[in-house]
Amino acid sequence: MPPLTLAPSEVPTQYLALSLGQKPHSTFIKTVIANQMFQTVQVRYLLYLPDTYGKDPQQKWPLVLFLHGRGERGDNLDLLKKQPLPKILEQQVDFPFIVVSPQLSADKLWWSDMIDSLNTLLFQIQSTYSVDPKRVYLTGISMGGFGTWEFALRYPNRFAAIVPIAGGYQEGSRTIPENICALCDIPIWVFHGGEDIDVLPFQSEVLVDALKNCDGNIRFTFYADSDHAGSWTRAYADTELYQWLLAQTLK
Repeated sequence: MPPLTLAPSEVPTQYLALSLGQKPHSTFIKTVIANQMFQTVQVRYLLYLPDTYGKDPQQKWPLVLFLHGRGERGDNLDLLKKQPLPKILEQQVDFPFIVVSPQLSADKLWWSDMIDSLNTLLFQIQSTYSVDPKRVYLTGISMGGFGTWEFALRYPNRFAAIVPIAGGYQEGSRTIPENICALCDIPIWVFHGGEDIDVLPFQSEVLVDALKNCDGNIRFTFYADSDHAGSWTRAYADTELYQWLLAQTLK
């Protein structure tokens, strides 16, 4: 008997050709904005799948959502590859996470404008790929560090751990969010450079101190001799960071 041939629409998902490594993607996301009104936005993103993804159909993979800084806004995903994590993933085939790196469009100033859309994107990816729902992590640099704090504050039960780097809550302000203690049970590792003149270190320090007052599960690495970009270059080069992430699971 000849082998069974299925039409493309009938091919089981597990047999579809997988695009391993880091590849560009785009999707349209519909979200509620107000008074039951909807808006649809296009979200461009890089998606990284490890070289062994799909070999074991039962394996569930941890996922990292990476939020870039202000300089990478636009509609050219290659801009993201200037930054350490997407840059690493252009070459490394055995990184032990699925990684999603969305791009903020040029008409938006902050990730806070996109958080609901990103949350929907995450659920889409979790339903499409073999993601471990208890090991979804969030990290970001500079503007993405601000976005990391904001996303976690808006959805405090969403992530198994967060890693904000060179970020804060409100630009140039010592304001502490009213619901900061909602993050006290989330493992958080904060990084900042002592020579950062773009986002001054106090922006991270006030949030770290506030979480300590809530008995939060927080670590703070202060690179005294690092500037703005130096803090995330050093953080993402540290293998301990990834070992720490893998040890965190959503309660």
